Amino acid sequence: MQFSWQTGRELAWTVLAIAVATLAGLILHHILLWLGRRFIHLRGAPQHVLVSRIARPAGFILPFLLVLFVFPVLPVSRAIEAPAAHALLLCLIAAVAWLAIRLIGYGEHLVTRRYQVNAQDNLAARRIRTQVELFRRIAEAAVLLATVAVMLMTFPAIWSVGASMLASAGVAGLIAGMAAKPALSNLLAGMQIALTEPIRIDDVVIVEGEWGRIEEVNTTYVVICTWDLRRLIVPLTHFIEKPFQNWTRRSADLIGTVFLHTDYTVPVDEVRNELRRLLEASALWDRKVCVLQVTDAKERTIELRALVSAANASTLWDLRCAVREGLIRFLQERYSEHLPRTRTDIRHWSEANDVFPRAFQIRGG
Repeated sequence: MQFSWQTGRELAWTVLAIAVATLAGLILHHILLWLGRRFIHLRGAPQHVLVSRIARPAGFILPFLLVLFVFPVLPVSRAIEAPAAHALLLCLIAAVAWLAIRLIGYGEHLVTRRYQVNAQDNLAARRIRTQVELFRRIAEAAVLLATVAVMLMTFPAIWSVGASMLASAGVAGLIAGMAAKPALSNLLAGMQIALTEPIRIDDVVIVEGEWGRIEEVNTTYVVICTWDLRRLIVPLTHFIEKPFQNWTRRSADLIGTVFLHTDYTVPVDEVRNELRRLLEASALWDRKVCVLQVTDAKERTIELRALVSAANASTLWDLRCAVREGLIRFLQERYSEHLPRTRTDIRHWSEANDVFPRAFQIRGG
């Protein structure tokens, strides 16, 4: 009975000490959180950005630290103390990794909040956001890899297994390298893309015959949003090893074409003036390129090519459609007789009238 009473007292003291340490950690966390919000408010910095990112992981780190600090003085047996302390250590490592990932995300926010991709001239913004997002993903992958490595190193059995496998490390490394070749090649391609910038966020590209915008750049693949809202997943190595079209590599403005086929007798100058009038009346035109030329002459028609320019690919598509509709309507209303037609020229009609009845009489007779 005395032994049970002593054991109960030790268990009660242990639970009470752990509860007090956890409560002290939570109180310290809330105090530091309040001081952080107060300091940020006095400095005039954006509120609730850094604090909101580190609040949750810090709420786990401080209680774990205090519990680990008081755990050696608790009246618990060695058989219970070692596994419990090891579990707390693993939780603390995971919380620290969580905090590191949230701080990396906050660093990305500090850099990219000054650069908005929805601006008119967003070349610099797209370049910075692509680089920062790629490096953030690489840093997060490195943190996760380091966290798993540190957790495994806390197990003594890992060291003994590693020592016994040291002789076969060369073969294991070769096998692991061959298995991880696609992932490593994509990771290196991501670093190369971040430095050389063949593509950026919101770039307009044509990949595998598909037109779309770069929506997301990950550590191993790129997500392209096509014109019909499909998502095309392309490995990063594709943009290093294969050719593709980037319509916004230097700037977003583009030149587009509109083709018309008309009769030889069409007044080209009038069509050219109508093109100028349509563009000047349109808010889609960027007032840079307005050209209409006869680019081909075939047996029955001539080809008119209109060159127009716009600020980006989407605007250019709408402008081309509007110009095509406007020029067709102009020709229909003003010069319908100059639309493509088939001519039939029968010369010596009187002779033909004599031949046809004679042939009919022969066939009838």
